[in-house]
Amino acid sequence: MENFVKIKNGTYRSSPLKDMVFPLIKPISYGKRGAFVTVDASAVMNPEYKKIRVLINGPLDVEPSSRDEYVTKMGIKKPVKKKETPEQAMDRIKGRFEILDKMTDAVANGNVRGLIVSGPPGVGKSFGVETILDEYEAMAKLSGKTRTEIVKGSMTPIGLFQTLYTNSNEGDILVFDDCDSILFDEVCLNMLKAVLDSGKKRTITWKAESSVLRREGIPDRFDFKGGCIFITNVNFENVRSKKIRDHLEALMSRCHYIDLGMDSTEDKFLRINQIVRDGMLKEYGFSKEFEKEIIDFMIKHSARLREISLRMVLKIADLAKMDFDSWKEIAESTCMKRLNIYS
Repeated sequence: MENFVKIKNGTYRSSPLKDMVFPLIKPISYGKRGAFVTVDASAVMNPEYKKIRVLINGPLDVEPSSRDEYVTKMGIKKPVKKKETPEQAMDRIKGRFEILDKMTDAVANGNVRGLIVSGPPGVGKSFGVETILDEYEAMAKLSGKTRTEIVKGSMTPIGLFQTLYTNSNEGDILVFDDCDSILFDEVCLNMLKAVLDSGKKRTITWKAESSVLRREGIPDRFDFKGGCIFITNVNFENVRSKKIRDHLEALMSRCHYIDLGMDSTEDKFLRINQIVRDGMLKEYGFSKEFEKEIIDFMIKHSARLREISLRMVLKIADLAKMDFDSWKEIAESTCMKRLNIYS
């Protein structure tokens, strides 16, 4: 946070400075010429005065100030943020997913060992990852080896250990999708930290006695040499539990972490618009005007829709294909929460 200070009485290069406000760089210090305070005078004077020392007689010559007083008293113009156009916003969001594609490709090629992808449900996180990995899977099958396993749903610690072992060979790619329960189990979290570590050697251990592991012939210690992608709806930076947050911060420090954002309804609709714009509904044969009508329908009823997602777009598109004249009425019955007329 930027701090500001008012120089009530001071000098700079023998020129007096009275009742002037500056961004503070360094509080009161003492040198050969006495007390001074270091401030940023670039906006008030010239860009070359980014860091100047203002001589003062003592602490009484300065007092704390604020950005508002700085702007008002010194006549500083507030920077005007250029508002994004919808097209620019959609391109920005598309850029995030293009980075996700590149990172997924890097995991598949073995250039990146671990990747965490965070974002709200229904925006296409899994689709992008799975599309790229399907290509590698097809190539792997030609050599008689399956490279990729996608795991969905809840998982126990020992189940996680078994899954890691069976996908631990070099070239294997393990994807956890919608397995957020792992993040709230300390044993699972510790294994995940080891798997997603960017270090060259990732050793996974199971220190408890287990008849299950013995029966399956799984050792209690092995090196994980494959790639791992963890797709989650949890925003690691917004978790309130300090205990869990510490683990999640450790995870982020060990591997690459992509936050796709889009937590607001507006961002979700921007993503929907971007995907539809890029041809999501092309196979339906709708006109651009009708595609916009579907999205406008969703925006109008966003408060009642069961979810705002790409899946919902396809559901409504299916209804329009099924019954072009009555799709809105059908969508209100199948895709929306029921109105409580007595509330």
